[in-house]
Amino acid sequence: MTIRIRHLVAAILAFVTIAGALWSPAAAAADTTIKVQVKDQVVENGVSKKVPVPGVAAKVTDPSGAVIGEGVTDDKGVLVIKLPGRGDYTVTLDESTLPEGQALTAQTPAVRDVKADDFKTNNLTINYFTGKADRQTTGFFSKLAQRTLDGVRLGLIIAMCSVGLSLIFGTTGLTNFAHGEMVTFGGLLAYLLNTSWGISLWISGPIVIFCGGLFGLGMDAGVFAPLRKKGIGLVSQLVVTVGISIFLRNLFLKQFGGRIKRLADFNKQTGLEWGPLSITPRDLTTAIMSLVVLVVVALAIQRSRLGKATRAVSDNPDLASSTGIDAQKIIRIVWFIGGALAAMGGIFRGLDEGVGPDMGADLLFLMFAGITLGGLGSAFGALLGGFVVGVFVEVCTLFGVPTELKKVPALVALVVILLVRPQGILGRRERVG
Repeated sequence: MTIRIRHLVAAILAFVTIAGALWSPAAAAADTTIKVQVKDQVVENGVSKKVPVPGVAAKVTDPSGAVIGEGVTDDKGVLVIKLPGRGDYTVTLDESTLPEGQALTAQTPAVRDVKADDFKTNNLTINYFTGKADRQTTGFFSKLAQRTLDGVRLGLIIAMCSVGLSLIFGTTGLTNFAHGEMVTFGGLLAYLLNTSWGISLWISGPIVIFCGGLFGLGMDAGVFAPLRKKGIGLVSQLVVTVGISIFLRNLFLKQFGGRIKRLADFNKQTGLEWGPLSITPRDLTTAIMSLVVLVVVALAIQRSRLGKATRAVSDNPDLASSTGIDAQKIIRIVWFIGGALAAMGGIFRGLDEGVGPDMGADLLFLMFAGITLGGLGSAFGALLGGFVVGVFVEVCTLFGVPTELKKVPALVALVVILLVRPQGILGRRERVG
């Protein structure tokens, strides 16, 4: 049995190394661009129209003031400027190049600051308007509806990634700080297969999910199962997870680089408009798939024989073993499921925000906040907590929280929850001592 486990760990590590070695830096991600549009608002026969304004100069600069790109609008009033990647930029329109008698509206000033989070895809459009035609503005409740929808999508991804983290904690007591890298593994492997090798996500996706399960199983078999067998304490195992996290993050950074990359499939889509709500078919599909997977996992945990055995091991491993349940087998299955769900979350997150070596680490503390809110060790708590945290993160920007700090309120809520109700919403009080 020990030889088989060693062979499995060696195979998984070899797979990660070979996949990284086969990565070709020449396979560049899709171009990141800012499209500047300049239009004159006019009213003809009571109908508002927007007429393209050609020959208007504009430029894009980085935070240091260096010019990234510049040019003038074409006959369609459009100027496309290529960028080195998503980031913080400033778009400046040269008002002196506007046609005589035209001036920018107050709602579209000449200088516009762009944040990395503003890039929902690799193509960001900045509109400038002249003229006096009425221009509709988005009201607070419309913004609230859109942010809530965005939060639901983020919450579903957090919940999917959190279930495995919560189950691993419930069955072993281990707080796995390397779980974020399991998410990153899924996203980067999907990018390797889909963008570099040209394999459709409908084919490569299931392969990535299965490999994510093997990655989690190998991590347990190669590291944590031997530590449990030797009786190493949970605090020492936690420190090991931090070391694995740092190692894997730097390995991913070395092999794939630090720039955000886009998956090839479903990259450029037009949003579906439902009143004040807008969502691309890709995001709608991933949200529905996430919800279906989470419901299936929840029902399996609640009603299946494996789910009941998992809950028994979570409650009391020794008592579960005395009733004939193979606790170690259940733990291995939980690691496989956790790795598979993390990889799936990495694919869905990569479709939405792109992939990079830090994508899992950026979600890790939101996952911790979610499972703490829902209840440590509770799979249902991870579902509920992840969902709530996702909505909270997106909606808080409407109440004065800067976009770059939108994760902070979720972490503050984590501290408050630990002070007020340490067991979480669905957790149970336990006597200590």
